[in-house]
Amino acid sequence: MEQHETITPAETAPIPIWSGRELRESDKLDVEQILTGLEHYRPRRRGWTWRFGGGQTLGPFQYHQVTDSLQRSIPLPAAKYFGQIDPQPDCVITAEIASGRFEDDLRRMRMAAWHGADHIMVIRTAGQSHFDGLLEGTPEGVGGVPITRKQLRATRKALDLIENEVGRPINFHSYVSGVAGPEIAVLFAEEGVNGAHQDPQYNILYRNVNMYRSFVDAAEAKCLMTWAKILQIDGAHNANATAREAWKVMPELLVQHAINCSFSARVGMPEEQMALSTVPPTAPPAPCLRIDLPYAVALRWLFSRHRMRAQMNTRYIEADPREATVTHVLNVLISRLTTADIQSTITPDEGRNVPWHYNSVAAVDTAKQALVGMDGLREMVALRRDGPLGAAMREIVERAVLFLEEIQAVGGYFAAVAGGFFVDSGLYPERAGDGIVRHMDGGVAAGSIVPRDHDYLAPVCAHYGQNNLPDISSPCDLIGGCTLCHPEKIVYIDELDDEDNAAVRLAATRQHRQAGLLRPEVQWYQDGVVTVTAFFPAAPDLAAAAALELAKRLNLQDPEVLQVRTMHPAEGTLVEVKGVVGFDIDPRQIVIPEKRQLLSAEQIRSQVERQSLRIVAATVGEDEHSVGMREIIDIKHGGLESFGIDCHYLGTSVSIEKVVDAALEVDADAILISTIISHADIHRRNMRRLHDLCLERGVRERFLLVAGGTQVSDELARSCGMDAGFGRGTKGIEVADFLVRARQQGNRHAH
Repeated sequence: MEQHETITPAETAPIPIWSGRELRESDKLDVEQILTGLEHYRPRRRGWTWRFGGGQTLGPFQYHQVTDSLQRSIPLPAAKYFGQIDPQPDCVITAEIASGRFEDDLRRMRMAAWHGADHIMVIRTAGQSHFDGLLEGTPEGVGGVPITRKQLRATRKALDLIENEVGRPINFHSYVSGVAGPEIAVLFAEEGVNGAHQDPQYNILYRNVNMYRSFVDAAEAKCLMTWAKILQIDGAHNANATAREAWKVMPELLVQHAINCSFSARVGMPEEQMALSTVPPTAPPAPCLRIDLPYAVALRWLFSRHRMRAQMNTRYIEADPREATVTHVLNVLISRLTTADIQSTITPDEGRNVPWHYNSVAAVDTAKQALVGMDGLREMVALRRDGPLGAAMREIVERAVLFLEEIQAVGGYFAAVAGGFFVDSGLYPERAGDGIVRHMDGGVAAGSIVPRDHDYLAPVCAHYGQNNLPDISSPCDLIGGCTLCHPEKIVYIDELDDEDNAAVRLAATRQHRQAGLLRPEVQWYQDGVVTVTAFFPAAPDLAAAAALELAKRLNLQDPEVLQVRTMHPAEGTLVEVKGVVGFDIDPRQIVIPEKRQLLSAEQIRSQVERQSLRIVAATVGEDEHSVGMREIIDIKHGGLESFGIDCHYLGTSVSIEKVVDAALEVDADAILISTIISHADIHRRNMRRLHDLCLERGVRERFLLVAGGTQVSDELARSCGMDAGFGRGTKGIEVADFLVRARQQGNRHAH
């Protein structure tokens, strides 16, 4: 099968091998269909695909750092004010996926892609680094997803569909690490994985894999990744994700990046295929930009020929989504002030340790919103190198150079690790003595390296090391081609465990899915998880206990407090608690109100031309909000004036009496009031007061009474005596449609 290095939306080919129909917007992803025929599936391309940005006009705006828009997407909420444009930033955006059940992750990937993610990073299950071979089947994972051939094929097959749907290539990513690193690299090369973490130091420091074994395996893995054009992302960022005082390991981070890049280059990997995973070392309330920006500038100066993956800080994230989002935006600001080829979006779930799909999507939206909002920032501002920024940058680099020189002086990297040089919380050259210590003869797989014989021969492509081969064009010619050249030689194994596999899990929910029953979910299909947010006028401990009691009385199973936010030690606490509901909702028993078909703009104008229509409008009470009412009225917003309706706007903070007086004075057909503030139910009182005053004066039948506001609904307004109510997001044409129809029906006085 022909391999494609990259695809663009215009070049997206039909799905190869299998003939599943193209997804429609209303289709759910059919996971069972995706699992069918995997033994015949082949990836349609290999290698990483970048976005290519530049200037572009979308709607009324000129952008400087965007790429082509998606064929199908969900724009940011505020896009409704700008013609539903959905500009896509010029850098790749990551969605990290890790529910433990890959069949549920496929749906999460589709959601993320519709919001703009084109780098799907599947976090590997905890402990897989210590497996000395490949897993098979699709077992349920803990702390991530087990990486198996079946999981990779099903994911890549689903992404083929999703790519065609959104019109953009999507990079699939996982981990080449652990004792089975070379085997996993072969697997990834065979199965079309586009990006992977590979850093022998990660194995040593964080997985306690023997250091000799880790570097030997890395040489083989990196060679295979080079052949498959898999983008390599290193793991140096783990130092400031684990250090006690992360901002003090900045010199070490530069050294770790340098070691992995140098080793990769010696193996033969081109510089453009190496990406550095960089994390800002601090977060508020630290003065983060003053610390993080010099580090970011230093990193990009030293490694200017490499790609940058900018990840948000997760070391100091708590369970509060607001706090995590603010930190995320500040991190993206650094990306725009410097450079980023990939923008990671590790979500607020890092603080909760629960991967919820809507938080993952929210993080993608946060990155997209911040990147687009800062479009072209560096054309308007400059980084001053002649002040504190330059001095701090130089100091970090100088400390890193001294660190590297000391490593050489003590006998090299392995000796430095044995001496506890790494992830020490002292700012080099200071050391606190709390660094990670590994021993050269210790760790997982110690003593497992076997020297090659003098006549060693490996008849496979993309192989690292010396081969005693006859004079042939490719080593695998000796066996008629290896699996990299001839994928049909791959032996596909479906499932090894009769109980722990995707088919069994899908069978357990099949009847529920086929019946179309609904149950809330955040992690897995039908998991039933919901959250309740409540404020208690109590101290934190009491409020948390009260929240659990609240959840129990709401019949939520397994309640658990997610976050506690103190407003004041004595006055009150906000608590978020999660629980599980044990019931289903049958859509067949739900009555969905039909959406009213509006008259066309031409029909409304025609009616108003035949019979004039006059309204009086105001924001009532002591309410100073004016934007909403102006958008309903003003011609420039497509409001009532654009249909020829005669509008008399009285302004804000207008008494109900004045509104009625004005309506009588101008002989209006309708009174429109805006009532935004809802404290003490003032919006209800305003509506009732308008109705009652019209009754008192004997003019209730004369006017159509219409109310609007963020807390107003049609049902609420009618219960307060109004003829109609309009809530958040209402357009002028909707109000005009109501006014014209109501008058046609003869409900009120007509001129």
